[in-house]
Amino acid sequence: MISTHKLPHTHAAMIRLRHKMLIHMFRLFDQLVMVAVAIGIIHYRPEMLMRGGSHAMEATFRIGDAVGLLLLIIGWIGIFDYFIRYKADRLVAFNMQLKSLIKAICVSSLWLLIISSVFSASSFSFTNILVFFTAVALIGVLSRLFQRILLLSARRSGYNYRYLLVIGANPRSVQMAEKIEDRPELGYKIVGFIAETPQAAEKWRNDPPGPWPLLGELRNLRNIFTGQRADEVIVCLPVESRFSDIAGIIQNARELGIVVRLIPEIADGHLLRHLHIEEFEDEMVITLFREQMLLQLFVKRLIDASLSLLALVVFSPLLLLVAAIIKLTSPGPVLFVQERVGMNQRKFKLYKFRSMVVDAEERKSGLIHLNERDGPAFKIENDPRITPIGRLIRRTSIDELPQLLNVLSGEMSLVGPRPPLADEVNQYEWMFRKRLCVKPGITCIWQISGRNQVSFDRWMQMDHEYVENWSIGLDLQILFKTIPAVLCSRGAS
Repeated sequence: MISTHKLPHTHAAMIRLRHKMLIHMFRLFDQLVMVAVAIGIIHYRPEMLMRGGSHAMEATFRIGDAVGLLLLIIGWIGIFDYFIRYKADRLVAFNMQLKSLIKAICVSSLWLLIISSVFSASSFSFTNILVFFTAVALIGVLSRLFQRILLLSARRSGYNYRYLLVIGANPRSVQMAEKIEDRPELGYKIVGFIAETPQAAEKWRNDPPGPWPLLGELRNLRNIFTGQRADEVIVCLPVESRFSDIAGIIQNARELGIVVRLIPEIADGHLLRHLHIEEFEDEMVITLFREQMLLQLFVKRLIDASLSLLALVVFSPLLLLVAAIIKLTSPGPVLFVQERVGMNQRKFKLYKFRSMVVDAEERKSGLIHLNERDGPAFKIENDPRITPIGRLIRRTSIDELPQLLNVLSGEMSLVGPRPPLADEVNQYEWMFRKRLCVKPGITCIWQISGRNQVSFDRWMQMDHEYVENWSIGLDLQILFKTIPAVLCSRGAS
């Protein structure tokens, strides 16, 4: 006699086996298409046919060509496996599939160009490689479109569907179920819901949000799994507050061979986007960081170092002139050195041309009542401590130029949130501290958006948006916009 609790596991295993076979067949199909198109190009010579010639010239095969062909195929297999998710994933959008396919074909065409150049394969001119790209792309798109139409037709007819359990009796889980049922082509049949708490179950029973049955509570998960047929589980629970429950769901589903899909809340999704799993001394380590940005961070550092060094050389006459004028017009040092807070609350010495009188810091306490900025920042438009030359270099932002030394040393970046004082940081709300997770910069979104005309909360919001959306492109955009902002003295005082 076969125990009934093993049936779901056997069924799931058969499904996975069938999917693996289909996936491998599709992977092989993609490779055969490229090989077939390449052989067709060698035989028919499209470039010659376009010029009115013929393909009568026979191709000779040398031993070296075998090596080139082997490298070509190995490269194609690696490229397609890297760009294309060969998985039977029902929730992947079709446009994303096509986008991945085009990327893979572009790189594969480039690989063909490289191999044909190294092994002197005259059949693959630039024109013929364009023909290769077009033909492979057309066949790839049509094959996927045909596959999708076939699957959609089968699923709409009640075939190739999967039984789905929804965990979470909350508005988000109901919303997800409604979206799935609105898309019958996905091929899901919702078995029912499992409530995360007795309170959620009671609320569901008193006011059912839909036609789906409530199968029980999370504490009875094993009994529900063994009593219900389920191919997949969708978990609609907040990761932060229900982490241990989610871990238990995953473990129980894994033992029965049930696919688990986690639908995190927006905040959780952003957190999990940078998930990285590795092993250390036979222990699993889960790290949340921006490893995929390492190359961009390296490029950012190269840009910072090279541009700051170049700027110091180009502006050296101006720097010397301003230093001389400050020394001659006001007693005290040329540079104003102040301790600021950098990335991850590291303290560093910030350099600026001195634009105020020597005892400006001592006189600040007597001017607090004149502060025109909200929040912990301090700013007075007609500050009595500013020297005549100081007013000019502030308005033109020349006083910021010595910070190029901070950039060159790696304490700052050309673009980033402005470095705050320690006193200001102590008054930050929790969300404001987000700006301290990156290097401070000479210019930022706030700098090009009116500076002193922007409220403190909006300033912090701009920095938060910068950190969340950072890229090399955004940095370059801010740098280019900084030039007219400085020339027009926009928001400076």
